[in-house]
Amino acid sequence: MAGPLQLKKDKNILIAPSLLSADVLNIEGDIARLGGEADWLHVDIMDGHFVPNLSYGPDLVRALRKRYADAFLDVHIMVEPAEDFLDMFIAAGASLITVHAEATKHLHRVLQRLKDAGIYAGAAINPGTSKELLTPVLYMADLLLVMSVNPGYGGQSFISETLEKTRIFSELRASRGYGYLIEMDGGIGPKNIAQVSAAGCDVAVAGSAVFRQASPAAVIKEMRILSGRG
Repeated sequence: MAGPLQLKKDKNILIAPSLLSADVLNIEGDIARLGGEADWLHVDIMDGHFVPNLSYGPDLVRALRKRYADAFLDVHIMVEPAEDFLDMFIAAGASLITVHAEATKHLHRVLQRLKDAGIYAGAAINPGTSKELLTPVLYMADLLLVMSVNPGYGGQSFISETLEKTRIFSELRASRGYGYLIEMDGGIGPKNIAQVSAAGCDVAVAGSAVFRQASPAAVIKEMRILSGRG
């Protein structure tokens, strides 16, 4: 069984570059451009059904695990039904698997399946989904992912209204003693990382804002400073 997720003591906000924005023909090269500054590697899995796009599968996760044995692989599966895809990503070497509450009728069972397998278990909700959908599983989730864009494509604009969900989840964690981390994904970069951090976000996923810049490593350093918690 995996132990509680812990923030690094010297980095109070974690930055997880999304490989969806990396060069598909040179992912290894783009990871090298991170210069060791990334805390997690975020892998987006899309099925063209739950979201309107297709992306990677378990083979990429397996290859990443083989190449980067110690990397924390943050695997976000945007697939339906989520439970049909768990085993393949567990076997591939994911560190954490996040499933969408909207993509399964049995969220509690899915999270328990991940925890029983020794994998950190995350639950995600889309911008238009009520926070109440996650209330029954707050006590067991290792991570809550608040989508700050509608999932499916990189490079979208941040939906600022999603910050309120993050604030509420942060307050609930403090008042009830829950142990989950809060992650936000979509449209995050140097311009809004301070807002995201102030709302209580612990893990910021950044794709285009990192990989489409001349120096991805420098962008990550800048985001940590601007977050006010780095």
